[in-house]
Amino acid sequence: MLAGNDLTIRRGAITALQGVSLQLRPGQVFGVLGPNGAGKSTLLAALSGELVPSAGHVVLQGRALADWPDLERARCLAVLPQSSTLNFAFRVADVVAMGRLPHRTGRRADTAIVEAALAAADAQHLAARSYLKLSGGERQRVHLARVLAQLWPGGPGRVLLLDEPTSMLDPAHQHSILQTVRGFAAQGGAAMVILHDLNLAARYCDRILLLKDGRPHAEGVVDEVLRAKPLEAVFGLDVLVQRHPERGHPLIIAR
Repeated sequence: MLAGNDLTIRRGAITALQGVSLQLRPGQVFGVLGPNGAGKSTLLAALSGELVPSAGHVVLQGRALADWPDLERARCLAVLPQSSTLNFAFRVADVVAMGRLPHRTGRRADTAIVEAALAAADAQHLAARSYLKLSGGERQRVHLARVLAQLWPGGPGRVLLLDEPTSMLDPAHQHSILQTVRGFAAQGGAAMVILHDLNLAARYCDRILLLKDGRPHAEGVVDEVLRAKPLEAVFGLDVLVQRHPERGHPLIIAR
């Protein structure tokens, strides 16, 4: 659905990303992990079209990303950046409604979609609040609702790119938001999520890419990637990998 092929990003004399290839597949959540400065956000920027690769190319639905008109691309590809800034006292519902700008579905349909997206992000109770009066975590959920509204109702052909969507959230909302992302994938969409929490990645991702110094270190299904040796090589962390007693996915414990 969305593929990056041998992507390289250079910024002057610095190579921020080199030789990264991946495929985001319908029905799956693809996780990207790595230490600070590993190139995770740079990869997302290349996949979204924000950065033009120095080498390699990005393909969306079999068509070069650069060949997509902006509005057409926005109807099937949405991005939640690491931080979103908005300095106007818009109502939360109006912020989420910005996600409907690429569409022409009419006010009544858009209002229903905004309400559904807010509910999916557990932010419906914030709809009438001023955006500027929200906490950081509340703002993060509002922006998630905005990108969900942009792709609503999801389904095949829709791609969601999320950069650290759980960074400001309490534990309960970390899980509820990633459950929403899994629900998006279950409808046939494809999602990529950048995470720092190894155990959240183990629970909610289908495939994982480990980045180190802008280069791919390991990529594959969760059980192949989240092992002690790759994690120590990438993060410099000595870990014990066990099985979750109920769910069976890897459980990573720092020694």
